[in-house]
Amino acid sequence: MGLFGGLFGKKKEKDLDPADLSILGVDVHSHLIPGIDDGAVTIEDSLNLLAEFEALGYKKVITTPHVMSDYYRNTSEIILNGLAEVRKAKAAKGLTIEIDAAAEYNLDADFMPKIEAGDLLTFGDNYVLFELPFLSEPPMFNDVVWKLQMKGYKPVLAHVERYAFWHNQWEKIEALKDRGVYIQLNINSLTGHYGPEVKAIGEKLVENDMVDLVGSDCHNLNHIGLLQRARRKPALHKVLQSEKLINKKLLEL
Repeated sequence: MGLFGGLFGKKKEKDLDPADLSILGVDVHSHLIPGIDDGAVTIEDSLNLLAEFEALGYKKVITTPHVMSDYYRNTSEIILNGLAEVRKAKAAKGLTIEIDAAAEYNLDADFMPKIEAGDLLTFGDNYVLFELPFLSEPPMFNDVVWKLQMKGYKPVLAHVERYAFWHNQWEKIEALKDRGVYIQLNINSLTGHYGPEVKAIGEKLVENDMVDLVGSDCHNLNHIGLLQRARRKPALHKVLQSEKLINKKLLEL
C-alpha cells in the first residue's frame, strides 16, 4: 500500500491536551513585517500577532519576509528597515517577546546572484531559509544547495511537506538529508490545513525524526487559530520531544 493508501479510511486521530510551545522558544518562519509581502498589512497587525506569539510562550520570533523576483522584490535594507519599525512599535506597546528578521528566499533567477554576492539575511548559525516553486523541482536545485554550502551558509528548506512533486518520491526527501539540507516543517501542516497529503508527509517526517526546525509560517490571525489547533496533534507532541530540534538552541546563538 502506498503512502496515501487507506488515508481516508483511517480512524480519526485522537487530539491530545494542548502542547506547550514555550518548549520551542523561537519561531523561525513568519511574515510579520507590515506591507512588504502577503503577511501582516499594518503595524497593528504585526503587534497583534506578536502578542499572540508571546501568549503562546514564545520568547523570540525570527520573521522571514518573502523575497521573490516576480512578486516581492524585498531587499535586505527594506526588511531591516521594516524590522526596526516593528521593534520600535513593540517597545512602545510593552511586549517582551523579541523579534529578529531573516528572509524566505524563493529559488528563482535572482537567488543565485544573491548567494554569490553574500547578500542574504541569515539566522542562528548562518542558516538561510529558502523555498521552491510549488509546481516542480527547479533544475538548478542541487547547484543552489552546493553554492550555499560553499559560501558557508546552512540551507534550510521551508515546508518540505508541501511540495507535491515529492509526495510520491520519498527518496528525494531522504536525499535532502544526505546533502546536508535542513528540513523545516510547518506546524500548521499537521492540522490538514494544506490538505491530507501534506499532513501525511509532515507526519512521516516527524515519525522518521527528519525535522530540524519547525515554524508557524504565520501570515495572519487565522494562522494563529490553526496553531492553536495544531497544539493538540500527536505529531506535534512527538516532534517537540526531539532532541535535534534547532529551535530550542536558537536563543543561545
